[in-house]
Amino acid sequence: MSISLVSNAYLDEASSKIRSKPVPWEGYQRADLISSEELALIKKVDKQPRARIEQILLSDLQTYAHLYFRLLKKLQRVDTMQCLLVLIADALSEHEERIPVFLRTSESDPDLPFLPLLRALDTQDEFVQLKASQILTILMRQVCVTTPSHPILNIVNSSDTTPLPVQHLKPFLGTLATLVQGTAVNKRDVAVQCVESLLARRDCRQAVWAVPGILAGLIEILKHKPGPQMSYQVAFCFWLLSFEQNVAEQLNKKYDVIPLLVDVAQGAVKEKVIRVVVATFRNLVFRAPTANLPAMLVAKLLPFAKNLCTRKWQDEDILEDVQYLRDELNTRFQSLTTYDEYTSELSSGHLSWSPVHESDDFWKENAAKLNDNDCQQLQTLLRLLKESTDPLVLAVAVQDIGQLVEKYSGKARVMELMTHEDSDVRYRALISVQQLVSQPWAAV
Repeated sequence: MSISLVSNAYLDEASSKIRSKPVPWEGYQRADLISSEELALIKKVDKQPRARIEQILLSDLQTYAHLYFRLLKKLQRVDTMQCLLVLIADALSEHEERIPVFLRTSESDPDLPFLPLLRALDTQDEFVQLKASQILTILMRQVCVTTPSHPILNIVNSSDTTPLPVQHLKPFLGTLATLVQGTAVNKRDVAVQCVESLLARRDCRQAVWAVPGILAGLIEILKHKPGPQMSYQVAFCFWLLSFEQNVAEQLNKKYDVIPLLVDVAQGAVKEKVIRVVVATFRNLVFRAPTANLPAMLVAKLLPFAKNLCTRKWQDEDILEDVQYLRDELNTRFQSLTTYDEYTSELSSGHLSWSPVHESDDFWKENAAKLNDNDCQQLQTLLRLLKESTDPLVLAVAVQDIGQLVEKYSGKARVMELMTHEDSDVRYRALISVQQLVSQPWAAV
């Protein structure tokens, strides 16, 4: 993996400036913080043209891999850490074959290469934090988690057996969660790229899924309607996660991601954004249809999929995926009864003025069914009434409660909603109260 795959203009510009900044290496040697041998080695590459440094690394890469990380471990001045991180990144840039050499530094010191980089994450300097994240991603993407009984990470596709304790991954993911949820543009940009790169390793997906802050941060980014590239990268993260069975089953239930991704695809101006969203939906349908098809129907994905089928695409895979979605959704739609449609809408939490809510015939035929399975659907409706802050959801929910007053009491909440700021909510609450007072009521 090239280090350029986790890139950022701020990091590139700052790195260029840092390469020419002086570092007091001789002062460190006089203070016995580095040896004379280390001083001689670092001076050979300090402030040298990259072509000259490349010549040195070609003949002595292992020595310099150890040197860079030893110095990063024991020198904590920000300017020095910046310089060392740039040297490490430059050595790895466009040289994937060098990664195992840097990973083997653990043979001489078990703290290397990861602990100095993890410590760098705790600094207050933005460059140090983000450059360390960039390098950690490059190195960690080359390792995988072994079985739970052997909680270590091993080098992938290599005969090396140098272990990396799995606990190193957790603090890094914790830092990425903080950065993804933050408002600083550069931090969020680098963090999303790091998450995206790590998720390419199947072994990392469950570890990322276990960090709710990362998922919540990605959701918030999409809610704020980012540009095409960020939309693509965040959607790409969800696509990679959707290959995991347990994630496909729980993703929408926990994070309500389906209607959000539908909005992203509908507003996309770049084909690649639509492609990755549609591919995500295909994974969710293929792996967990029961968990995801109802929410997709409620989010009006079927008419959108039909529309996508009529477009011309540069990528033929898009058409195959949208046709698959269209067919699966259409089959599900054809088998739905009116009551199935209602319960799908109810379970999604996204109530709207679909015809069933104001149909006397529907409620005459189906009101009693809401009491089935220990009033499961009725409890869902009451939960929306109590917890939702969306005026549309509240207005529709009060309307439904008004149809059910003889079955279950939502009276207190309905009365409160008579003073809601939204006029439609107030109106529907008033109608429900009229129904309440006109019918016998058994307090619950």
